[in-house]
Amino acid sequence: MTLSIRLGQYSTAGCKAVNQDSYGAVLPQGTVLATKGIALAVADGVSSSRVSQVASETAIQSFLQDYYCTNDAWSVPHSCRQVVQACHQWLVSQNRQSGYSLEPEKGYLCTFTSLVLRRDQAYWLHIGDSRMYLLRGRQLEQLTRDHRVWQGQASYLSQALGLDQRLEPEQNSLTLQPGDLLLLATDGLFDALTPADLLRALTDSQLDPTESAHQLAQLALDNGATDNISLQLVVVDAVDRRASKPYQPNDHLPLPPALAVGDELDGFEVTQVVQQNSRSFVYQVYCKQDGRSYLLKAPSTEHSEQPEQLERLLREEWIARRVQSRHLLKAAPSGHSRTALYSLFEFIEGQSLRQWLQDHPKAPLEQVRQLIEQVGRALQSLHRSEILHQDLRPENVMIDHQGLVVVIDYGSAKLAGLDNTMATACEVPGTALYRAPEYMQGEAGNEGSDLYSLAVLTYHLLTGQFPYGTAMARCTTAKAQSRLSYQSARLYRPELPLWLDQTLQKAVQPSPASRYQLLSEFLYDLRQPNPEFMAPVSLIQQHPLAFWQALCVFQLLLILALLIQ
Repeated sequence: MTLSIRLGQYSTAGCKAVNQDSYGAVLPQGTVLATKGIALAVADGVSSSRVSQVASETAIQSFLQDYYCTNDAWSVPHSCRQVVQACHQWLVSQNRQSGYSLEPEKGYLCTFTSLVLRRDQAYWLHIGDSRMYLLRGRQLEQLTRDHRVWQGQASYLSQALGLDQRLEPEQNSLTLQPGDLLLLATDGLFDALTPADLLRALTDSQLDPTESAHQLAQLALDNGATDNISLQLVVVDAVDRRASKPYQPNDHLPLPPALAVGDELDGFEVTQVVQQNSRSFVYQVYCKQDGRSYLLKAPSTEHSEQPEQLERLLREEWIARRVQSRHLLKAAPSGHSRTALYSLFEFIEGQSLRQWLQDHPKAPLEQVRQLIEQVGRALQSLHRSEILHQDLRPENVMIDHQGLVVVIDYGSAKLAGLDNTMATACEVPGTALYRAPEYMQGEAGNEGSDLYSLAVLTYHLLTGQFPYGTAMARCTTAKAQSRLSYQSARLYRPELPLWLDQTLQKAVQPSPASRYQLLSEFLYDLRQPNPEFMAPVSLIQQHPLAFWQALCVFQLLLILALLIQ
């Protein structure tokens, strides 16, 4: 069952000459309905301005257009916030250019309330004193709060689009039920109608939302409304609790058989078998249609009865179509007709970071920095799309013949915009030696978890070792992890600067709160000595290898002296 609603909308200038309100809605179908949902919004220009209707119209148009252009991997709240922030900044710039900064109440200002319905959830973003109500059964609840500040008998808006100050929109959500009624309205309606009036009118109506919207506006006018009136009524007839995914397996496509060099599938000729294991088959293929090489990834036949593994495969290509960075693996161009279930990616001519590390066991610091900075840019691009990679390791990093670093393999990736059905109670993402400690405790990861893996990768490229040896992979509690001792990278590379070693130590702290909070800070400190690490330090920190060697010699001499006595 898919999400189904009925929508009624109405707007009138009322007793005023100009209607400064604006509203709109988009009701998509198919895949867009599943990924982005139904969006609607209402805006109210401030009455003290002669141009506020421009602000309200701009807010509605930009929101409804730009929301559906946002990355599908973004969560609904993040998408709404980004779109509204962009509109706000544009209105602020118009006020500055038009000279309204000194008299903001006369500029491009409006209140704004948006509602996105997706699957069985309602998400709203609210700024100003428009309102949203929920009628469930016979209970009417105001979901938004008025952003107004009162001074005696007078009041003013504390939040508005276009107001030259930091925007802090109110955002929240709820789980929908069939029969729910949602009302969005400007203050012209509820200034004339009490909650009791609204409850009585909505309960007595026959729930034809278009007719009910008109009747509510007329009732407000009859009660002496003095402002523009705009409202939207949404009646929820059915919700989608299946949490369907745009990358769900196509039940009509069979799994391809194991292929060998020279075999063909859908116009792709296998030129190399890259990998065959119990999880997947990976091939380099040549496309006769466009003359290019691609990477074809198919699930193994062992997983033919495991829908979650098939979904994982399609999920990888779905993510690859939505990332925007030259440091991230991209999907092959769409348009290839398929007779079997597989994913198709661009092919990278080069070698994995694991192969590179075997050829460069003692790589210069600057060379490692250049590689890690490129991996860091890939992670930053993913994080901007609210995607966590969760499996950063040398095997998942490619270096092409020009030295370009590309992060691959989104099989363990987590998307904030969609339910992470890959995660189960017994599944821990990532690879043990590079995995962030919080995953071992059963906690959800965040951007700091990817940062931890990047720091471990940096340490490994420099030393060939790991910050806590292999012990961290076996620690499943915070207490056990806190007892581990960081092994200085200078034990293996004494020529490394002390401040660099301390940068690595901070980035691989077991506690997420003790690490760098921003990936950019870690990347910066890999090149620039952090003043925090330039204070006087102990002998063991300055020369760890020499310290332990001297300690061993001292102990040996002490034992000899005791034996001689």
